[in-house]
Order: sequence, then C-alpha cells, then structure tokens
Amino acid sequence: MRLHLTHCLLPLAAFVTAPALAAPCAGQWVAAWTSAQMVPTGDNALAPGMLADATLRQIVRPSVAGSQVRVRLSNLAGTSALHVEGASLARALRPGAAAVDGRTIVPLRFDGHADVVIPAGADYLSDPVVLPVKAFDDLAVSIRYGKEPSVQTSHPGSRATSWLLKGDHLADAGMAGAQPVEHWFSLAALEVERCTLTQVIVALGDSITDGRGATTDGNDRWTDNLARRLQADPKRRHMAIVNQGIGGNRLLQDGLGPNALARLDRDVLAQPGVRALILLEGINDIGTLTREAPASAADHAELVKRMTGAYRQIIARARSRGIKVIGGTILPFVGNGYYHPDAANEADRQAVNQWIRTPGHFDAVIDFDRALRDPAWPDRLLPRYDSGDGLHPSPAGYRAMADAIPLGLFP
Repeated sequence: MRLHLTHCLLPLAAFVTAPALAAPCAGQWVAAWTSAQMVPTGDNALAPGMLADATLRQIVRPSVAGSQVRVRLSNLAGTSALHVEGASLARALRPGAAAVDGRTIVPLRFDGHADVVIPAGADYLSDPVVLPVKAFDDLAVSIRYGKEPSVQTSHPGSRATSWLLKGDHLADAGMAGAQPVEHWFSLAALEVERCTLTQVIVALGDSITDGRGATTDGNDRWTDNLARRLQADPKRRHMAIVNQGIGGNRLLQDGLGPNALARLDRDVLAQPGVRALILLEGINDIGTLTREAPASAADHAELVKRMTGAYRQIIARARSRGIKVIGGTILPFVGNGYYHPDAANEADRQAVNQWIRTPGHFDAVIDFDRALRDPAWPDRLLPRYDSGDGLHPSPAGYRAMADAIPLGLFP
C-alpha cells in the first residue's frame, strides 16, 4: 500500500515543479489609451446640469493588449472636489453605439470602494480589474455623476460618440434613450498590465494629431493607423501608441487647451511606459501670428526663434527621462480660409521645418510635409489628402501620415 501511494505522488510532484506553474511575472502598467484633459469652452461644454445625476458611457480602444485594466479619472479643471458615485467597465458591442455585452459589465472600485472623491486638479486611478483585452478591443467606461462638476473636465475632440442618460445606468447593458455626445469627459486614460516589456509612444500635437477630419467612430486618425501597423508587425506588438493631441493647440500660447510646454509633464512625461515622443506642433503658432493683422519681419523672425526654442525645451526635458524625441515636419496649409496664410507664413513654416530636419536637433524626423504636400504646389496639401479646408488631412491623408513613419524608429 505504501508503495502504491508513492507512485501516486510522483506525477503530482513533477507537475508542481513544472515551468507552467512558475511564479507569475512582475507586471508592468502602461498607458494603452489616453486623452488630453482640458477645460471645454463654448459649444464643447455641456449645458449646466447635464452631468448631474447622470451616467456617461464612453467608448475607448486600447492600442496594446493586457491582462488587467485600470482607468484614470480626471478632475483637472475642477475648482473643487468631484464626487464620482460609481463607475463600470464593459466590452462595447461596437463603436458608435451605447450598448455593451451585459455579461462583461464589471464595477470599478477605488481603494476598494464604489465611489471616489477626486480633489480639484487631480487624477485618480481605479483599482485593477482582471479583464484580458486585445489591442483594438472596444471598451465602455461608464461614469456615474452625482452633483454637477464645479468645472467640466473634458477632451472635446473625441472623434467618438459618448452616451449620456439621467440616473444610474452603470449596469445597464442597453442604455436605451441615451443622448449622444461627441466629447469625452473626466476620462484621462486606460492602462493595462503586461508581463512583457512594453514601450509606449506618445503623440503630442494639435488638431492634426487629435484627428480633425477623421471619421467619427471610425478610429482612422494617423495614430490609429500607426497602431495597426505596429500590431501587424510581430516584432513590435509590444508597442503602444497614445494620442495626446488637442485641437487648436500651440507651442507657445494657450488656445483650446494649455500650450504644449505647459502640458508636457502631465500629458507626456507622466505616462507609464513612455519611451518615445512624436511631436507635431506649430502650425497654429504660425497661423495665428497674422490671422487678425499683418506682422512685421521682426515678428516673423521672433516667432521662428521662439518655436525652435520650445522644441529645444521639449527635447531636453524628454531626453532627461530617457525618452526618444521624434520631430514631425509641419504640413502645408496655404489655401486655408481660417488662417489665410501668405508667403511670409509659408517662409516661417519652411524655416521651422528646416530646423526640424537638421541633424542633431531631434533624435529622428518624420517628414509629414514631404508625404502629404502636392508636388505641383508644395505649399498646399495634395487634394486627395485634404479634408477640404486646406489644413486638416482627410482619412486618406491620415493613412499616408502613418505610412510615412518608418517602423525602424521604434526598435
């Protein structure tokens, strides 16, 4: 009998020591999706009271897979604490629809609690949720507001439909009757945990990075197209790209959102896992110089000097964190009716692009200008890449931007 027992235990001992039951890896949390937060103004803000006693469901798409998920809520613009009464996570049925797979709805917790009070100006991470996700899974984050925020915190240029409905609908799979809203609110990031070393690429820019001219709910910004290229390459599936574009953003002055230098620390350097930065900023600085009145030659020269100085600052601060800094050349925009650029504005753009292309400034360069300009009229976008305003690319233009990026920049 004793001999029989010994023979029974031998296979069990071999199974326990098998590599399959080795200790789990030390996970790395990385940003898989982000949106740059700001104060919404004008039509970008919801009417007062719309968020009070309401649930907002927002559809986001991670650019890399992970085994666990957590979300980062934001009260960046708030002047007082924001009480979030609850939040949930689920798999969305498709972009552009409020419905989710009810079997996947998971309540989010914050330090083990269903609700959270986020101080003014702060962000707050949820507790992790075990929810294996693949790159490009559509996930729905639902937020239950109690009182109206003191000041709304938002990303206006979502290019994605969110869904707003009065009452508590955190566990409501259909959310029938919800009002569509084409903005994101209070949602700064979705982070995933991965066992393999992951590199995050942050795209910092203006409306061209944010995706003006892209298809609503179509996920066809240039960053989306680059994400698909990375995931299609077996050597680069461990790379995520997150979009920190803001429409109207500038290097030097606030516009629709803080200037790029002011938001560098929060929107780039603080992102978990960031190893590379693609910077595409400056067209709004050049355009606004003469939008309302002509500028002197000295003003034009001063603008170029200050823009390249801002680039130097961003490069230095990012490099100090071990981040590779890649400069994107500024696209042509002659023919745009908003900025109505002339030869002097075009000369400024050429001067800035020459600086960007000069070896020794950026660690690498992506020549978006060369990829999208019209060879016959190089101060203008190629017509098939123009969304129609002479400034923002079309979906075909955004594909061309992504295709112009050598994947070898990300070893």
